[in-house]
Amino acid sequence: MAAGDKLTRPHSWHGWCVILMLLFSGGCATVRVTDPYRTATEQFLMSEAVARSIDRLNATALRDRKVYLDSTYLFTVNTQATPEQTFLLGELRAKLLATGVRLVDKREDSQIIVEVRSGGVGVDRQEFLLGIPAILIPSGASGTVPMATPELAIIKSTKQYGYANVALVAYWADTGEWIVSSGPYIGRTAREDFWFFGLGPRTEGNIATTEKPR
Repeated sequence: MAAGDKLTRPHSWHGWCVILMLLFSGGCATVRVTDPYRTATEQFLMSEAVARSIDRLNATALRDRKVYLDSTYLFTVNTQATPEQTFLLGELRAKLLATGVRLVDKREDSQIIVEVRSGGVGVDRQEFLLGIPAILIPSGASGTVPMATPELAIIKSTKQYGYANVALVAYWADTGEWIVSSGPYIGRTAREDFWFFGLGPRTEGNIATTEKPR
């Protein structure tokens, strides 16, 4: 029996060691981070500008009428609609419905045709730097990685402005006679980031991504 005890005791200690390691060892997890190809700032600058421009449109003359929304002059021929154009159409549909318009899916079922057009939806960016910008140092031999000197900024700013232009025209479906026009109206959004002596950014703007965290 004593010999048997000597043979089984080491296996028993191995089991307890494994249990203790599981109890007291720290957990380890990997967080997967992905970045979309378009930033939230870029998307909000344009979508909020679209919403601001459409909010100014007036469609009260179309209340309680059967209306077909024609986007022929909004899209470029043989190209896929951009997310901004799709959002523009959705926002305009919501505006018309809230006004009391009765939207129909087929042109032949409508009393009135509404054509929507846009002069453009986009973002402008302005950058300012008082200091020494980063300088790229090319690699000396093939296969080596190029290097860049650090940026030394006393004052730096990045300003981004979103713009959207929207207009509509309505006419009778049977005669083509003009009823009402509205626009073009321009919606504007902004985001500005500032750095002082390397500290920052201090962010200002009127889009969702500039709101302070709670």
